[in-house]
Amino acid sequence: MRDAVWRRLQAMIGAVALALVVVAGLPAAADLRIDITRGVVEPLPIVILPFPSAGGDQASDVGTEITNVIAADLERSGLFKPLDPRPLSVSQPSLDTLPMFANWRLVNTQALVHGRTTALPDGRLKIEFRLWDVFAEQEMLGRAYSTPAGNWRRIAHVIADAIYKRITGEDGYFDTRIAYIAESGPRSRRTKRLAIMDQDGANHQFLTEGNNLVLTPRFSPSSQDIAYLRYADSQPRVHIRNLTTRADEALAGIAEITFAPRYAPDGERLIVSMAVDGNTDIYTYDLSDHTRRRLTTTSGIDTSASYSPDGRQIAFNSDRGGSLQLYVMDADGSSVRRISRGDGRYATPVWSPRGDLIAFTKTQGGQFHIGVMRPDGSGERLLAQGFRVEGPAWAPNGRVILFFRQEPALNDAQGGRSRLFTVDLTGQNERELVTPLDASDPAWSPLRP
Repeated sequence: MRDAVWRRLQAMIGAVALALVVVAGLPAAADLRIDITRGVVEPLPIVILPFPSAGGDQASDVGTEITNVIAADLERSGLFKPLDPRPLSVSQPSLDTLPMFANWRLVNTQALVHGRTTALPDGRLKIEFRLWDVFAEQEMLGRAYSTPAGNWRRIAHVIADAIYKRITGEDGYFDTRIAYIAESGPRSRRTKRLAIMDQDGANHQFLTEGNNLVLTPRFSPSSQDIAYLRYADSQPRVHIRNLTTRADEALAGIAEITFAPRYAPDGERLIVSMAVDGNTDIYTYDLSDHTRRRLTTTSGIDTSASYSPDGRQIAFNSDRGGSLQLYVMDADGSSVRRISRGDGRYATPVWSPRGDLIAFTKTQGGQFHIGVMRPDGSGERLLAQGFRVEGPAWAPNGRVILFFRQEPALNDAQGGRSRLFTVDLTGQNERELVTPLDASDPAWSPLRP
């Protein structure tokens, strides 16, 4: 029976410190490792029961909310189908007892999550959960967390990540944040503000007031800083904003126009485009000694540079050959080769955190596309299209892409909405990420430390 369950699963799925206590280890069985790029036949049915309180009104208030956040995270991935336990007429097990597996099998539940919240004497919450394989009648995962009471939402994302990883074999991406450009006002006088939120849209806040035009935010590898383009006094310059201190400064020692920033994997350098004497090339900028190094030297416009995860190669777009195309070079600027081969124009390459793919924007036949290709240019696949879709950004597990889609404008005041969407590598699971205002230029943080 157990082997049959694993085969079925394989067919179905192609800055607050946390005190972590492992409640129970994994069963003595082969770990499940699933290639989730092969598509989804049917999402995995899973029941996530409300986490009852073991004492204290505060714990009782958040138990149901925790389960709602976990279920929403897993459902958005397209790999799970959370079932509403209320009409199933199956009694909820205590965290300290075995579930009645036969009853859950009758309603076709394949995975079961239950937990408990406890208000601790010092005001913190203890949040526990267990994940069960209903058909194998075995515990797959059990953990407990103690955390400040106001941090319960983040713990819910951490739990969703743990469930996702245990069942798929891949890291999750739920305990992350998204930075983007919030837009408002008429099309001809657009106000743009730097904004940040959790990956599910919660805890939204604006980081700038809208007095200056801002574009292209990019997280540092530590998630503590954001590099972005800011127009001040009609001069576009790359700024760095610290998310803890809120300090915000332009790159020191550079008077020229700078734009299109992105961090190196080590977090010690930025790669930027710089306009010097009327020519736009790609430079590295050392964040410690403020020195710069020029990597490209052609007369074309070279921009939108992105490091490979190991820091050894750089993808970028350039019109050096007469049309906008994608190129890859070694990190020192040598061995430049064009990788885009199809018809149309290619831009905004972004290397996957896994290193296996490069996402890009493509325009062809009056349509925009979000696509991926291998670093040598082979295996091109288009995942989303529209009047205007741009700005791909990877989830930290390299399986989901965030982008923005703009609608046609009817006039200066109507139409032209710009919204955020995610799509997985199958191209089948596209979801809108709702924001309070129009949104563009998204960036996805690494998993939070």
